[in-house]
This record gives sequence, structure tokens and C-alpha cells, in this order.
Amino acid sequence: MLYYSHLFTPAFHTGVRFRMQQSGSRVQVPLTITEVTRRIKLALESGFPALQVVGEVSNFKHHSSGHLYFTLKDEGAQLSAVMWRSRVPSLTFSPEDGMKVVATGRISVYEVRGSYQIDVSTLRPMGTGDLQMAFERLKEKLGAEGLFDLSRKKVLPRYPMRIGVITSPTGAVLHDIKHVLDRRFPAVQLVLAPARVQGAGAADDIAQAIRDLNRLGGLDILILARGGGSLEDLWPFNEEKVARAIAASHVPVVSAVGHEVDVTIADFVADLRAPTPTAAAEMVVRDRAAILELLRNSCYTMHESLSSRLRHRREHIRHLLKSHALNRPVDLLHRHSQHVDELNRSMSTAVTHRSALAETRARALIDRLAALDPQRVLRRGYAIVRREGTVVASCTDVRPRDRVDITFHDGAVSSIVD
Repeated sequence: MLYYSHLFTPAFHTGVRFRMQQSGSRVQVPLTITEVTRRIKLALESGFPALQVVGEVSNFKHHSSGHLYFTLKDEGAQLSAVMWRSRVPSLTFSPEDGMKVVATGRISVYEVRGSYQIDVSTLRPMGTGDLQMAFERLKEKLGAEGLFDLSRKKVLPRYPMRIGVITSPTGAVLHDIKHVLDRRFPAVQLVLAPARVQGAGAADDIAQAIRDLNRLGGLDILILARGGGSLEDLWPFNEEKVARAIAASHVPVVSAVGHEVDVTIADFVADLRAPTPTAAAEMVVRDRAAILELLRNSCYTMHESLSSRLRHRREHIRHLLKSHALNRPVDLLHRHSQHVDELNRSMSTAVTHRSALAETRARALIDRLAALDPQRVLRRGYAIVRREGTVVASCTDVRPRDRVDITFHDGAVSSIVD
């Protein structure tokens, strides 16, 4: 329990409660924490009208509920801040830690913690320099993720037939794009996805339009277009949600935002950057007159090429008709028949020569084998002595009383060694 005392300001003394004792004296009644907090809340919220504060963002958190929680601080103090989900779409930039901002809102008390905070209704960067700083930070972040790499950029089709355009339906940009397409290639079908291109909610409109056209299907190119303006006017095209929608698009995206000197994050992420919306329309379609001229030249070239080949074939046929082969086919047949006979004689001669050579080699081998025949040796008076089936090569291989077999050329006898 807390007790009010003379140290509190007069505003709080009006809330002090008393009860009467039987003696008639008054006794101060203690207040609950909730009562104290509510009276502080009433005093603060009624004592501060809507105000603007300048501070540096820290501890920024985009909660899953959609609310934004952060702290605003300067050199001497800090102030808790909250921005409810319903107000977030009004943001024209993505707050980050270290960014200096101007917050408009009212002082409120969060009773559960007994802390005060500013209930932010609008939030904007502090000056163009801060916008440029936010631009550079997001550019560095997305660049590190590879969203600007040339390897991920899609090639635009050479002859698109359906082009999606994301822009304001009431601006001059749409009229300029239609005028260029009608002049250069009127057969192209234009599909408009209307979106706000400036102010609160514009970034959400643009990102949603990109997703809608991708779901629609059948489109060859998307053109993201807006006329020129200040950095603040073009800021929706520097939003992270727009950059990621472009990166996720299956259809090639052409960024045509502002004038040639204007550069946005969308230009870096897109598959192609056009200096102006009109230039984008010029770049995505080829001129009909140039295409017709190309077709005429191609037809002429093909006609001349076919005519030249036909002339060459006709000349070749005339040459064949005059040739000896077509005019004297029997002579040609006789010449080839004679050539076949010559080949046959050559083949016979070669076969006879090879056969005789093989026969000579065979006789020589037969004579060599006959010379090695053991029977011829035995006929000259030699004999073969075996003991127990083994040829005896030396007299030392036998002993007295051994039985041996002696083979002659015309028979064999048995003997006992003495």
C-alpha cells in the first residue's frame, strides 16, 4: 500500500481518502497500486496535449501482432513509444535503430507496468538526410542478401504480348505508356494493376499489385511506373516490402520510377531499370515498322537464296543429262564388268600363291616331325631300356638282379641285369 503525504502535489491531494474515528478525528485511508496508477494516468494524459518529440530510435521491434514498440532517446533521457497496428500502414519508411525521427502522439500510462510512454500516431524521418540514411541502410542490407546480383536477374522476352503495368490509374504515366505501346506495337495487350504510388499505404498497394499480377499469370513483363518527385514522394519505392515483392516475382520486372536522375531501391532489385516510364515502354517492345522491315528483308533474302539454289540444281541436272553415263549406259556397264573380271583374276592369283606357300610350309613341318620319330632311331640298331616303366638313361640307374624291359624297333624283351 502507498500513502499520500504532504510531499505530493496539490493535484493529488484531492484524491486522498479519509475515514472518521469514533473520537471524531479523521484517519487517512491507504490507496491501492491500481488507484494510484490510474490517478497518475489521468493526471499525465490530461496534462499533456498532442505533442511532437524528436529522438533517436532504439530497441525497435515489429511485434507479430503488427504493433511497433521502440524507444526514443536523446543525450539526456529516453521515452518508451508504441505505434498500434492500425497506424502502421501510414508509415512511408521502415524505422530502424539509430534513425532520428519525429513522433507525433499523446502521453499515455501503461498501468500493468506503471510506466509512461508516447502513443505514436504518425512517425517520419527527421529531414531528407535521414531518409537518405534509411535508403543507404536498406540498400546495404538487400545488397548483402544478393537481391541486386546480376545472376538472379531475368531476361526480358524479345516479343512480349501481355504487359502488366503497376501505377496510378489517374496519372499521366499510364497515358504515356499506352501512347508509346499503341504507336510502336499496338498488338500488345496491356493489363493495369491500379495502385497508390505516393503517401500512406502506397508501398502495400505496390507490393500487393506485384503479387496479384503474378497470380494472374499469362503476363510476359511487369512495368512498375511513376512520374518524378521528391525523395519523400518516391519513398514507397524504397520500402523493403516493395523490394522483396519485386525479387519474388516470377515475371520480369522493369522499374520506371521518376526521372533519369532519380534512383530507388526498386531500380536495383528490378530485372531492368528504365530512366522514365516512357522509356520503359520504348524498351520492352520493338517498333512495328522496324519488325516489318526486318520481315521484308528476310523474305527477300530467303527468296534470293532459294532462287540461287534452284538455278544451281537446274544447271547440275543439265550437266547430268549431257554426261556420258546417262547417254551411254551400256558402255558404262561394260567398263565396270571388265573391272570386276580384273579383280577376279587378281584374287585367283593371290589365292593360288598363298595356297602353294602354305603347302610348302606344311611339307617342311612333316619332314621335321618324321626326323624326330623314335622308330627311325630304333631301326638303326638302338634300343630303349626301361626299369619299372621308367627309361634307364645310365648304367648306374640299375643294379644286379633288376628286371628291365628292352624295346627294339620290331618288338620288346625282358631281361635280368647280371
